[in-house]
Amino acid sequence: VGNAAAAAIRRAAAEGVSAAHIDLRFAKPLDTDRLHATGRKFRRIVTVEDGAIAGGVGSAVLEFMNRNGYAPEIDMLGDRFVRQGTQSQLRAICGIDERSIYEAIMKSKQQ
Repeated sequence: VGNAAAAAIRRAAAEGVSAAHIDLRFAKPLDTDRLHATGRKFRRIVTVEDGAIAGGVGSAVLEFMNRNGYAPEIDMLGDRFVRQGTQSQLRAICGIDERSIYEAIMKSKQQ
């Protein structure tokens, strides 16, 4: 998923949209220094995880931002129940493939 995010960021940059790839390796403990810097700098955050959205890193980031008075728009991409398919198909269904991440990043340009 990290490679897809990096590729999506490169695509967005080619269209003039600046984005940063911040790798939060753990849900606990959160890297609060990095999240404070992110909350101060960005007005939109897209979290991407190869796991459940509910109770995942995206939820933890959302809670952190709220508790600390930051108000970025947050779009959480992650998995949901799917029956079966190839890894590429499943990532697309879950919205964590390069195209889906790119589209989430590009929402910033539309605002």
